[in-house]
Amino acid sequence: MSINTLRLRRLRRSAHTAVGRKRGAQPKVVALGGGRGLSASLAALRRITGDLTAVVTVADDGGSSGRLREELGVLPPGDLRKALAALCGDDDWGQTWSRVIQHRFQSHGDLHEHAVGNLLIVALWEQLGDHVQALDLVGKLLGAHGRVLPMSAVPLELQALVRGHDPARPFDVDTVCGQATVALTPGDVQSVHLVPHDPPAVPEAVAAVLDADWVVLGPGSWFSSVIPHLLVPELLDALVETKARRVLSLNLAPQPGETEGFSPQRHLEVLGRHAPKLALDVVLADEAAVPDRSLLADAAERLGAAVELAPVASPDRVPRHDPELLAAAYDRIFRMHGRIGPWR
Repeated sequence: MSINTLRLRRLRRSAHTAVGRKRGAQPKVVALGGGRGLSASLAALRRITGDLTAVVTVADDGGSSGRLREELGVLPPGDLRKALAALCGDDDWGQTWSRVIQHRFQSHGDLHEHAVGNLLIVALWEQLGDHVQALDLVGKLLGAHGRVLPMSAVPLELQALVRGHDPARPFDVDTVCGQATVALTPGDVQSVHLVPHDPPAVPEAVAAVLDADWVVLGPGSWFSSVIPHLLVPELLDALVETKARRVLSLNLAPQPGETEGFSPQRHLEVLGRHAPKLALDVVLADEAAVPDRSLLADAAERLGAAVELAPVASPDRVPRHDPELLAAAYDRIFRMHGRIGPWR
C-alpha cells in the first residue's frame, strides 16, 4: 500500500471533523484553479452555497507575487488574494475590503504595483508561521463567504515542453520555465510539469476534496492554473478517490499564448493526457462557445462526463463569465446530476 493511499485514508477519516466543515443543509463545494478563472467560479458559487472551499495554485512567478516570492521565499500570494476578494460579499463591508486588498500602489519606489492584499497575507504568514491559519484569519477579516487554501505549502515552478517557443525554430521543442512565460508562449504547449515533481499537498485541501459533495475544476488558464492541480500527487489521488461529483468548467475562448487555437474538445484531451485516471461527471460550456457539440460530447464521454451547455458569458461581449448566469448553471447541474440532498 502506497504512502499516498495511507495518507488519503487518514485524511478521509479526519475530514468530517475539520474545523468549520460540518455537513449542513448546503452542498459542500471545492473549487480548484487560479487567477481570474477561479475568481469567476467563486463569485458564482458563493451565491448558491455557504460551504465553499477554494484550492489555489501556487506557481505564479510574475508581478507583485513574483517579487515577493523571490525576495522573501514565500508562496506567491496573488492568486490566493484574488480568491479571497471573489469570496467577499456584496454588502458595503465586503465590497470595501475587496477593493482594498486588490488595490495596487503606484509609485516610483519599491512599493510600485504591489497589491495591499499580497502584503497583508505575507505579513500574516511571517507572524503566524502557518499558511492556512493566516489565510483563514484574512478571510475572517474580509467576511469571506468561504475558505481559501493553497494547493501546496511550497512554492512551485511550472515548466512546459513547448514546440515553436522560438519562432525562428518552429519545429523544435524547448523546456519553458515559469508560469508567466508559459502563459504567454507563442508556441504549442505539449505538456506541463511542476518542480519539484512531487510537491506535498496541503492536508486541509486534500481533506476538503475528500469530504466534498461537488468538486469544480476551471475555468482558467488551462496549462498554468487548471492542470497544475493534477500534478500534485496527493491532490490528484484525492480527486480520483473522492465520492464527490466532478464538474469541469470550460473557458469562453482560447487564451492567447498557451491555448491559442484550441477547440473546446482539445482542452479536454490535454487534461486527460495529464491525468488519465481522473474521471469527470459534467463538462460545463457556454453554448455560444461550442462550434461542434458532437465533438465535445465525444471528448467528454471519454472522460466519463456529460456535457451541459448554458449561457454563462457576460452580455457585454467581453470573454468573461457572468456570476449570476454561472451560478444558475452550477445550481442546475448540482440539482440535475447530484443527489437532491438535504440542501433541497
